[in-house]
Amino acid sequence: MDSELKVCSSSGAEQRGRRQGHPALGTGPALTPPAGDRGPSQRALADKVGYPHTYLSRVERGEQLPSEALAEALDAHFATDGLFVELLSMAQDASIPDYGRAVLESERKAARIQVFGSSLIPGLLQTKDYARALFRTSLAGESVERIEEHVATRMRRKRVFERADSPLYWAIMDEAALKRPIGGIECMCGQIRHVLKVAESPHVALQALPFSQGEHPMLGGSLSLLTLRNGATIGYVESFFSGEQVESAGKILELTHMFDIARSKALPESETLDLLSSYLREYEDEDDS
Repeated sequence: MDSELKVCSSSGAEQRGRRQGHPALGTGPALTPPAGDRGPSQRALADKVGYPHTYLSRVERGEQLPSEALAEALDAHFATDGLFVELLSMAQDASIPDYGRAVLESERKAARIQVFGSSLIPGLLQTKDYARALFRTSLAGESVERIEEHVATRMRRKRVFERADSPLYWAIMDEAALKRPIGGIECMCGQIRHVLKVAESPHVALQALPFSQGEHPMLGGSLSLLTLRNGATIGYVESFFSGEQVESAGKILELTHMFDIARSKALPESETLDLLSSYLREYEDEDDS
């Protein structure tokens, strides 16, 4: 379910974003005081909120989205009751293609999330460093600011776990996701520690599909099955450059069968945690050498 990684790099929406900044939701103009209230100058405002005025200028011109910390600082300064944070959230969603936005919207409403990843740690389990390493490679040529915007969007998805009615989350990872040192040894140590911590939640179930199981029906792709509270299930299938939303009952049945096959081949949760710990020790030993 990582369409903001896999799709945005080549989509028309992303290309237009590079040329036009982020005007879709008026994030830039919203940084100015309300009509009739000139407020402080940009430099004075920068001093008050503790950010460089050049940064605020880029944000106001729509060349760069603000960080969440800046949005919170602006809300506090203007007493706007979360307006800037909300606008930032909307602008981040708008920078993702239609397919990706559909994923995010369904994810927020889901009562159960089932995910299979063939080569990467699932998006909702990724650390900032891991996600940043992926975006730096997949969005080559993008500015540091844009990379950080994508990282922030991915991290924001984790808020589904903070809901009072947080969804049941079942993730199956191919062992390849643990073996490949995305971001380097230190990054992988932090990533695996994070996964082990998340696995402590009673709402989270993790399984690893080991190399010893050989072939399975989802090699080279990823699958997400989101079950809504009304019982409906929406599927998302992703390959290298594209993603597809699936809602037809027949296709959902087929995808569920594929997920069940992967689950039957995967290690039980206790053995999965042992495998994660084993990889963590290997990375820690390599880091110390």
